Order: sequence, then C-alpha cells, then structure tokens
Amino acid sequence: MKRKFSDRANWRRILRRSYTCLTMDGDEFKGLVTFYRIHELREPLWKEYNGRKLCLADRGYLWMQHFPRGEHFVVTTMFDDKNRVVQWYIDICKTQGLTDQQVPWFDDLYLDVVVLPSGEVFLLDEDELEEAVIQGAVTNKDAALARKTAGRLLSTIRNGRFRYFTLSLKHRKTLAQSGELSES
Repeated sequence: MKRKFSDRANWRRILRRSYTCLTMDGDEFKGLVTFYRIHELREPLWKEYNGRKLCLADRGYLWMQHFPRGEHFVVTTMFDDKNRVVQWYIDICKTQGLTDQQVPWFDDLYLDVVVLPSGEVFLLDEDELEEAVIQGAVTNKDAALARKTAGRLLSTIRNGRFRYFTLSLKHRKTLAQSGELSES
C-alpha cells in the first residue's frame, strides 16, 4: 500500500506551486478540501484515454482534492488554466489521515475511477491491485474493500448521484470568490 500526500511535496515535475488545505463542516460536505495550483513545471503531464490525449498538469492548472470524512475514497478534480474540469480522479483508499503539519494523506488501495466531462468512466489499475495482493502488499480483505468501494462509486456515478461533480465546481467558485482560494 502506498501512502499519498495531498501537498505532493516530492513531485519533481513541479518547480513552483501554491497549496491550501481547508476544513469544511457543512451540510453538503464534511472533511478536508485541498487546493494545489501549479505555477511552474518542468513539462506538462499528459494521459491518454481511448486514444485521446488529455493534459492533466500544466502552468495555471488547479488540482482540488476532497477528503470526505469516513469514506474510503478521495476525489481529485483537475481544472485547466481556464477553470474547466479536465477530469475527476477518484482514488480508492483504506484510510485517510492528517500529518502533524496538517497535510492530508491517504493509504492508496490501487483501484481508481476516472470520469471525464464527456461522461466517459474508467476503472483503472485492477491489475495493480491483483499484483499487490499476490505480493502481500494488500490483504484480501483490503482488496475486497477496494472492489466494493469502486463498485459503489461506479453505481452512484452511473445513476447520476455522484455529488462531487457539482460540489467540486461549487467549492472552486465559492472559495475563489471569497478569497480563500488564491487565483495566483
């Protein structure tokens, strides 16, 4: 299992960035929300889905992560330099936590769900999960948790009930207007 940190302090591609973490405790969302804005980087990050290349990280891009309290997933909404959603990336995790420096982290269970603004949905890294089980890095119980969580998320997405699509847009807009989220 890999522990991943929201501040991406060791991401060598990035030369200059700004980072903010906020605690939210409202009716719509309870948990942590982080904002990672890319100011300078060595080279853009590209990913291909069904033969179509998407830029996921470049100058001016914003990665917003929702760490919902009590859930086994973390949602990263990637916005381009014009504030358009590039993709929603959902990491399935065993647990979430907070460092002494107040940086959110999660223990990744390999499975990921990607949703593009076009509505295309992808379940990624099933092979990585199986390999982690074979190597003993993930227990069968944790693998079952990952599969169950991914299945629940896919069902929620397909039924149009995945609230993080609209919540991510709302939080980015609201926090930018309030000054909580610096655009520079």
